[in-house]
Amino acid sequence: MPPPANIVKVAIEWPGAFPKLMEIDQKKPLTAIIKEVCDGWSLANHEHYALQHADSSNFYITEKNRNEIKNGAILRLTTSPTQNALQLHERIQSSSMDAKLEALKDLASYSRDVTFAQEFINLDGISLLTQMVESGTERYQKLQKIMKPCFGDMLSYTLTAFVELMDHGIVSWDTFSVAFIKKIASYVSKFQNDIAILQRSLAILESMVLNGHDLYQKVAQEITIGQLIPHLQGADQEIQTYTIAVINALFFKAPDDRRQVSVSLIEYVIRAQRAINNEMAHQLYVLQVLTFNLLEDRMMTKMDPQDQAQRDIIFELRRIAFDVESEPNSNSGNIEKRKSMYTRDYKKLGFINHVNPAMDFTQTPPGMLALDNMLYFAKNQQDAYIRIVLENSSREDKHECPFGRSSIELTKMLCDILKVGELPSETGSDFHPMFFTHDRSLEEFFCICIQLLNKTWKEMRATSEDFNKVMQVVREQIMRALTTKPSSLDQFKSKLQNLSYTEILKIRQSERMNQEDFQSRPILELKEKIQPEILELIKQQRLNRLVEGTCFRKLNSRRRQGTNQDCFICFLKKAYIVMGKSQHMFTICKLIKELF
Repeated sequence: MPPPANIVKVAIEWPGAFPKLMEIDQKKPLTAIIKEVCDGWSLANHEHYALQHADSSNFYITEKNRNEIKNGAILRLTTSPTQNALQLHERIQSSSMDAKLEALKDLASYSRDVTFAQEFINLDGISLLTQMVESGTERYQKLQKIMKPCFGDMLSYTLTAFVELMDHGIVSWDTFSVAFIKKIASYVSKFQNDIAILQRSLAILESMVLNGHDLYQKVAQEITIGQLIPHLQGADQEIQTYTIAVINALFFKAPDDRRQVSVSLIEYVIRAQRAINNEMAHQLYVLQVLTFNLLEDRMMTKMDPQDQAQRDIIFELRRIAFDVESEPNSNSGNIEKRKSMYTRDYKKLGFINHVNPAMDFTQTPPGMLALDNMLYFAKNQQDAYIRIVLENSSREDKHECPFGRSSIELTKMLCDILKVGELPSETGSDFHPMFFTHDRSLEEFFCICIQLLNKTWKEMRATSEDFNKVMQVVREQIMRALTTKPSSLDQFKSKLQNLSYTEILKIRQSERMNQEDFQSRPILELKEKIQPEILELIKQQRLNRLVEGTCFRKLNSRRRQGTNQDCFICFLKKAYIVMGKSQHMFTICKLIKELF
């Protein structure tokens, strides 16, 4: 018969004694269970004892977490959190360096437990640690020549205990003095070769910036991005991760006018690592999101049609495309002529509003960001820009790929793909290495994608009615290329070369056929059953088309005579083959041929 659900069978250890097997009644108060255990080993003052897990966590068992005890668990009888906190509070103030070092080592370990942390903090333990960092370390630094390893370990354990205690969220980060912030910031420069101290110092700075309401300015005055860059060039990925975390924190809290960081500096970090761990991936993802979010203001800014500076950008696009050196004189006789010329050119540029193209940029998103991208493309890849504009302006109206409209919709699509304006997720890790290879990565990304759009438009032989279909294909091409995680923008461009419209159609067909539903037995049986009927229907439709007749384009007089006849006979031969060489089809072909 199984034991009651409230009974848990465990083993309890005590130093110097054999473990004791006993059954714990979860309905009994924890203090009564501890008294029972103490009585078994004849220990007085049971209120000074507690139970904790005997695994590597060493976490105390409380009334809140006691339900986590499982059958077969190994527990340990130990000093209560209150007594342990009192003892460690005294030991870390010892005049003996060895005793102090051992106490700080124990404190760093015990501080991970929130139960102990609460007791130690109640003894004003955080203030004691900050005082040791602010002033106490100077006294120990004087002894560095004779006890350098001891000093380094002592400071490392002090900072570790501080980080663990603060991670529980019991004490506000806003309570710390400028002297403490300066000391932590100084460690980032002084202890470049001491991984433990450097790591804890960076972790503290990150938490100060993110969790303190008024600490950004104080931290930013003591540490700059330039001081952090050398740590990105080291070989330790963990230090690089903590460094990027601090950069992200400063970036996130900085005012808009100070949010600047050269993301191309991070390229070294990515290339230097064979494998990027999860935490590094998360920090790179956060930096990528924060960087693209700098574009949100332009993305949500409407163009003011009355703003001459903004209108000048459109004039510049027109000038680059058509190499306009001078304009007609502005006297009254040429006003209409000038307006007509502007309208014609704006139509060639592919704007929706030919008369006042500024109106095309009043929708948000993408707002002024689309115009920024167009100007960047026109100036930095001028030959490609001119080729696209002139190539499309020479096509028939319905077949032209409108550069203006395409650029606006493409910018909107890229903002959606890159989630511009959204806050980074706490668990996100999806970053793209290629965006860390250029400080104007979005603009370069746009330049590649607008050329892709024009190429896909031609491959699809699209008309103006197909605009949305083309944009869907382009989005698929971009997304499929991004999933390969290209390491550079050039590699991304190469990936797109292998994702033509024809290839996209093949991939779609392959994916549809590989879906489990299409390979299931009922589907295959149905396909086999109706296939003959469908083929017969296709033949009848083709035959009806031949009987009813069709239209052939008219050839001009310069082409040789008889071309119409030859094309039609060729068409009949192909139809004859497609129709399965039926006798009925043969007779029709023979009669029509005789008419010629």
